[in-house]
Amino acid sequence: MEKKTIKTNSSQAWLLAARPVTLTCAAAPILVALTNAWHDQRGVGEPFHWIPAILCLLFAFMMQIDANFINDYFDFVKGVDREDRLGPKRACAEGWITPSAMRTGIALTTLIACLIGMPLIWYGGTEMIAIGIACVLFSFLYTTTLARRGLGDVLVLLFFGIVPVGITYYIQTQVMTTATIWLALSIGLATDTLLIVNNYRDRDTDVISGKRTLVILIGARNTEWLYLALGIIACLCCIPLYLEGKRMALVFSLVYLIPHVLTWRKMVSINQGKQLNEVLGATARNIFILGILISIGLLF
Repeated sequence: MEKKTIKTNSSQAWLLAARPVTLTCAAAPILVALTNAWHDQRGVGEPFHWIPAILCLLFAFMMQIDANFINDYFDFVKGVDREDRLGPKRACAEGWITPSAMRTGIALTTLIACLIGMPLIWYGGTEMIAIGIACVLFSFLYTTTLARRGLGDVLVLLFFGIVPVGITYYIQTQVMTTATIWLALSIGLATDTLLIVNNYRDRDTDVISGKRTLVILIGARNTEWLYLALGIIACLCCIPLYLEGKRMALVFSLVYLIPHVLTWRKMVSINQGKQLNEVLGATARNIFILGILISIGLLF
């Protein structure tokens, strides 16, 4: 899409900056946590709580949009979004949204996310305040500091796996189970494949920009194997669910390996260039597929 077709600070510009495709990665851990909670609550005759379920999903969506705005703004300010960028266009770099407007957008989305999250204190206790602060804090630290030091993958595992799955389940049930922890690891590891392929695509320009991502640290070839391994390990994390009687969650999760392996082969075949954006989109789709598959298995 050409720069001139997007009116500055228009609703279309904000929609593109929000990166709606990434919302599937925010939805997957919440969906898995809620179906897991529904399964366990049904087993003991406890009711499912719809209000906190919706709040958790909305909070995840708003924090994802907030993180996208933060990433867009600070990558622009730091000069990371260069003219030779291979990834999808970014709003500030393309002039779709002015830096001052983006700062306002970041402030608003952060505020809205906090307002959505506040009622969760009623359901999950005052410790939800610390969780909320951590979510906001690391949304900033990811782009400004940690992702540039090879720690982005750790944050993805935490904030797309451990935190959303674990906290959402806890808010519903007031307990934490071993199965929930394994589910959190499964979704977190699968989601990390999205960051892996993103950094794999940008490995050459990231070196020029001074970023030291995990891809740069371990090399392109090892990254390809890591991408494949993460998807396989994500499924293996569902084995404890089988042992706990949630057999279909494991069975359905294995179906995810089909698109995952096919996407990996495409990634290796393309190797470099803008065409890897197709792999990025396929990876985001695969993560959501895994969330759907595990959820269907839990419903059984």
